[in-house]
Amino acid sequence: MALVTNSVAAYVPLPELDAETEQVLAGWLSDLDAPKVVHDFKEAYKALAGRGLHLAGEVDDTAISGYLIQPDRRSYDLADLSQHHLRMSLAPAAAGSNQLQLQLEEEDVASPAVMEAFAALQLSDHFAGQLVERGANQLLGGLELPLSEILAEMELAGIAVDTEKLDRLLDDFSATIAQASSEAFAIIGKEINLGSPKQLQVVLFDELGLPKTKKIKTGYSTDADALADLMVKTGGHPFLVNLMAYRDATKLRQTVEGLRKAVSDDGRVHTTYVQTAAATGRLSSTNPNLQNIPIRSEEGRRIREVFTVGPGYEMLLTADYSQVEMRIMAHLSGDEGLISAFREGEDLHRFVGAHIFGVPPEEVTSAMRSKVKAMSYGLVYGLSSFGLSKQLAIPVDEARTLMRDYFDRFGAVRDYLRGVVEQARKDGFTSTIEGRRRYLPDLSSDNRQLREMAERAALNAPIQGSAADIIKKAMIGVDAELKAQGLKSRMLLQVHDELVLEVAPGERDAVEKLVREQMGAAADLSVPLDVSVGIGVSWHEAGH
Repeated sequence: MALVTNSVAAYVPLPELDAETEQVLAGWLSDLDAPKVVHDFKEAYKALAGRGLHLAGEVDDTAISGYLIQPDRRSYDLADLSQHHLRMSLAPAAAGSNQLQLQLEEEDVASPAVMEAFAALQLSDHFAGQLVERGANQLLGGLELPLSEILAEMELAGIAVDTEKLDRLLDDFSATIAQASSEAFAIIGKEINLGSPKQLQVVLFDELGLPKTKKIKTGYSTDADALADLMVKTGGHPFLVNLMAYRDATKLRQTVEGLRKAVSDDGRVHTTYVQTAAATGRLSSTNPNLQNIPIRSEEGRRIREVFTVGPGYEMLLTADYSQVEMRIMAHLSGDEGLISAFREGEDLHRFVGAHIFGVPPEEVTSAMRSKVKAMSYGLVYGLSSFGLSKQLAIPVDEARTLMRDYFDRFGAVRDYLRGVVEQARKDGFTSTIEGRRRYLPDLSSDNRQLREMAERAALNAPIQGSAADIIKKAMIGVDAELKAQGLKSRMLLQVHDELVLEVAPGERDAVEKLVREQMGAAADLSVPLDVSVGIGVSWHEAGH
């Protein structure tokens, strides 16, 4: 283990420590007044926790600092950051190289670790001024570092899984795949590889004579969007129905197989959260990814049923924000119509639909509401009238009229969306409510495609990034209050705007109350943050 203290890099061989020395080390590691620079604090915290040691007093995580300064980098590996920012190589220097490298004995087993510790310290010094200059030092110390420890504890806790249900799901999805394949083959009179785009092109467009899809380098597209269009155009051709059933079941089986392999000896799945993956500030989940489990399909709900409350706990509690991105849109745009709708607790999409279509709210049909909902969220992502027409399967002219009527009624939203891109073009970056920046140099690019991608990012980053910051603040508040009240309940998962907690016996009311309070107080917006809570023995049952 490599350590940095008082500007000195050192190597501590943990497996070789005697009890007395380890006790001294434990005291230093847990000392809040002993500042520590760590690269990838969360992994270090978990590794030490496995030996019964508690790491505290962190003042910098150079991976996170590098991310806050340059949120669009592909890698925040220590070697990459050292090379890029310091021109320091952590590998043996080539002859004639002008790269900075420590002079250490090649045979010294401690040398690589000491070198990494030294590099982390140098990076921390290098980043300090840039964090202040970019207004990110408060995000580091007040948000991301406290969150790292919370995420480490969540990863160590994991979530319990019913493996018998998982195995039944695998069998069910395998049976669906076999049946869909068999019926598809019967329709075309032969067996093919349903996962091969080349073979599918021959069957769909040559043998079955279905309408051609979008032209691509290898022929015509057979991706999900193309097949969805074909389904509409053909009225649901039987081969397409079975092909899509095959694809859906295959994807779900892969998800379940990944979960089955991820179940640890303790009967729980321990995902890993990555704080440096998304430029907007959102957390991502990996090994396995628990943020991509479908929630609206029946099959997705069946997968959520396998996640269950563990021994010693009474139930799972889920809490999520209702329409948080649209509430942020109302706050940032200052649109009085949207603000009024949220303050009065109205159904936002029905409210907007009534204004756009000129009918009373009670006469807004489900089709009208769906169109408004798709458009409202699409605006956050820079959706064009063409994109909206594809999404809703309506003519482009109708989509264009829908968007025009929306902006006529909610002019402040239009002005905000125009203004945020222009301001980002002047500043070179966007900012969230908490001051998280995303730099977008391509806003001034001569390449139209790059420029338009940057414009869409400029629209999306302040809203999605603010939502990410809000749930992070909520997590810190919930964790602090659980500890302050001496509760045994704990957070297990974060899925964007949703938290999943495991509730200890007798603590339900206290946990629900503090979760509602802390999530509701995570941001001071011009509209209330609405929090929905559910209870159940499984993740699905606790949904709402």
